[in-house]
Amino acid sequence: MWGDIAIAFLLAFITAFVLTPYTMRLAKKVGAIDIPDDRRVNKKPMPRLGGLAVICGFLVSTIYLLIIMNLEKTIDLFGPEQYGIKIVGFLLGILVLGIVCFIDDSKGVPSWVKLIAQIVSAGIIVASGIRIENVNLPFLDSKIWFYDWFSYIITILWIVGITNAINLIDGLDGLSSGITLISCISLLMIFTLNKSPLIAVLLIAALGGSIVGFLPFNFSPAKTFIGDVGSNFLGFSLSVIAILRSCKNIYCYCFNCTNYNIRLPNF
Repeated sequence: MWGDIAIAFLLAFITAFVLTPYTMRLAKKVGAIDIPDDRRVNKKPMPRLGGLAVICGFLVSTIYLLIIMNLEKTIDLFGPEQYGIKIVGFLLGILVLGIVCFIDDSKGVPSWVKLIAQIVSAGIIVASGIRIENVNLPFLDSKIWFYDWFSYIITILWIVGITNAINLIDGLDGLSSGITLISCISLLMIFTLNKSPLIAVLLIAALGGSIVGFLPFNFSPAKTFIGDVGSNFLGFSLSVIAILRSCKNIYCYCFNCTNYNIRLPNF
């Protein structure tokens, strides 16, 4: 299991690190340049498509590991939880949001268009079966279960809210990517301690690895910005992976043995 986590992290890191310089060249070709003004901290024009390298690092690592692990029967993509469908929904959501944000970085789009893209992407996630079904009551051994219609609404609000939270803090060198990396490390520790689904552990490791691959180019003084395409992706992925950790009946690799167990995790 730890070997899979290491592969997820390293593959995402290498891919993002190698591709980031190419995104800087692409940004200059398509006009995705952040021009300095009184409201910006950069003193010279800065390419802002670094998020594409982060997305590519995450996708290459995730797709490779899911294919290999499914062939090795380490993870069941077509079991009771239908992780295959959920991953496809996740990737479609990333695609829709990424296209709109790429256009925003290069040409510019109204804020309401980005909001619609976020809602549509969140709707795809819900349609694929990823949703918040209940919440824990602190200090009590009980949960509040949501009606289906309310579950859909609360899930969309959660995804859109976290996506915008990360996007809005993207104002300084390394800020949004650094905070997301801290979140990834924290979630990885929580996931491993709570024996969360292996798929959630691998996804958060891949996300963290892709950020680490990009950060050397984004630390002050930055050589490139992550852009809306990157900051929206970071928030969107964090929110979805957090929900994936809380699935009901799942096939999960046992952290203290080599058998497969079906269990009901603690939310």
